[in-house]
Amino acid sequence: MQTVKTVAFHTLGCKLNFSETSSISRTMEQDGFIKKGFDEVADVYVINTCAVTESAEKECRQIVRRIQRINPEGLVVVIGCYAQIKPKEIAGIPGVDLVLGAAEKFNISKYIHEISKGDSTKICSCDIEDVTGFNVSYSIHDRTRTFLKVQDGCDYNCSFCTIPLARGKSRSDSIENVVKNVEDLAANGIKEIVLTGINLGDFGKGPDGNHSAPINGREENFFELIKRLDNIEGIERYRISSIEPNLLTNEIIEFVAQSKKFMPHFHIPLQSGSNKILGAMRRRYKRELYEERVNKIKSIMPHCAIGVDVIVGFPGETDEDFIETRNFLHGLDISYLHVFTYSERDNTDALKIEDVVPKNIRHDRNKILRNLSFMKMQYFEQLHNGQKRKVLFENHNKNGMMEGYTDNYIRVSTSYRTEWENRVVDWAL
Repeated sequence: MQTVKTVAFHTLGCKLNFSETSSISRTMEQDGFIKKGFDEVADVYVINTCAVTESAEKECRQIVRRIQRINPEGLVVVIGCYAQIKPKEIAGIPGVDLVLGAAEKFNISKYIHEISKGDSTKICSCDIEDVTGFNVSYSIHDRTRTFLKVQDGCDYNCSFCTIPLARGKSRSDSIENVVKNVEDLAANGIKEIVLTGINLGDFGKGPDGNHSAPINGREENFFELIKRLDNIEGIERYRISSIEPNLLTNEIIEFVAQSKKFMPHFHIPLQSGSNKILGAMRRRYKRELYEERVNKIKSIMPHCAIGVDVIVGFPGETDEDFIETRNFLHGLDISYLHVFTYSERDNTDALKIEDVVPKNIRHDRNKILRNLSFMKMQYFEQLHNGQKRKVLFENHNKNGMMEGYTDNYIRVSTSYRTEWENRVVDWAL
């Protein structure tokens, strides 16, 4: 068999997938592979998939066809959430050579050396209940901000979600390991770290998914983690990628408010502004708690950006339920929305709910909330006109321009200047 030497990667989905692709890429380079761009000819093409949307299989098929146009002889390996949930479907896509599940993807080099182009498609995947352990992942040198995975999996059972089926039970790195990784990133010149996880606020369960014995009388949890990270030299900015409202405590909010390193920016999933729909979704809070969290943040950090996830068209969502959600969001002091159109996912309890919302109505509702998001962000930006805020500029030259984000997540664009790459600059909005 010809020795495989080059590898290219394509990532679908969330920041967690991005961090894992970056780490798997570095591991393969350590194993002797040379990394290539995805549009270049390579010996191996790795597709890291997502299972959140209904288009997962379609996207995967399109990417495989694209690979076959670039290099029909390249090995095609599919990993990630969709690979764990639907391995046989993926194996049936013409051109796919290897499918790796949630645990096996971190040993990709071993499996690649066991196959050749033209062999029958190989599936290596275990039951998700057997997936344990925590694999450290972070992005580095891919962009200015680094995504650092500190938690994986989820013990919640939301009726619309397949993530527990794809990633297993909630488990975390230890605080000591996270601190060591952050110190290493600081030594590599990283200025901003985005803490990522599937259910980030549930941090504290060890690699086996169980809480360890308290250390120095303290149980490890997300609040203890951010307190430790705040004192590490070299890192200038942290962001919390997304945190459930029932896990976003007052002490976390108050800590961020006084921290010089944790940015005034929260992303808090809501999913619906109707308590009836929240109950059907099996979310662990009501809209009153969500409103309380937003009001708490804004009372002590009026300049704080707040992003919201919301799903439209969930089964049983009437016009009145949607209007309730729209009005609730309109009245909240938030900055932007990530709007998702509900899509049916196999093996979820939401499929049993009657009164399915027609797809055209789902898309109409999505458009309404995206328009609301645009207006919210415009208003938030206008509130800061004339202010000076700190911007970390990306180290990318885009047609003579460069971009960055303020501490409170307002995007800034200006003419490219080499000396501003990966620098925090005072900026007049």
